[in-house]
Amino acid sequence: MATPRTPAPEPPVGDSRPGPAPTPDLLALDRQVCFALAVASRRVISLYRPLLEPMGLTHPQYLVMLALWEGEPLRVNELADRLSLEPATLSPLLKRLEIGGLVARRRDPDDERAVAVTLTPAGRRLRLRAERIPPAVMARLGIGLSELEELRDRLTSVIEAARRES
Repeated sequence: MATPRTPAPEPPVGDSRPGPAPTPDLLALDRQVCFALAVASRRVISLYRPLLEPMGLTHPQYLVMLALWEGEPLRVNELADRLSLEPATLSPLLKRLEIGGLVARRRDPDDERAVAVTLTPAGRRLRLRAERIPPAVMARLGIGLSELEELRDRLTSVIEAARRES
């Protein structure tokens, strides 16, 4: 036969001793990293739109141009890796940039299966206009270069951690 358990005494009213900390709701929307990243991404990209529209670029096209301004030619698969995109996602972007006269796609002479992407003279000239974008974004955000670089570095760590897990 089991012995009855005596309930723990209730603390006196007005007792200021700390009790157990409440368990945080890990499913609260505002606690979600994915939510904060998604909202930040949408909001920051929306700051780029009015800066890119006069240049005839969308944000994804701007990212392609940034990669090519760093060094060209790039094979489509290299560009896709650099941008963390699937080649099938990249192809329509390249097609629109090519129609716009900013890039050229050619079979790689060293490997006929591969397509190399190069900037046209107009694509190279567009870089001068694009140099105004980072300072304009920093001004709109009210965040300085060092703080943005620190944020970028932390996000890069998150990206690498997520990449290892996938």
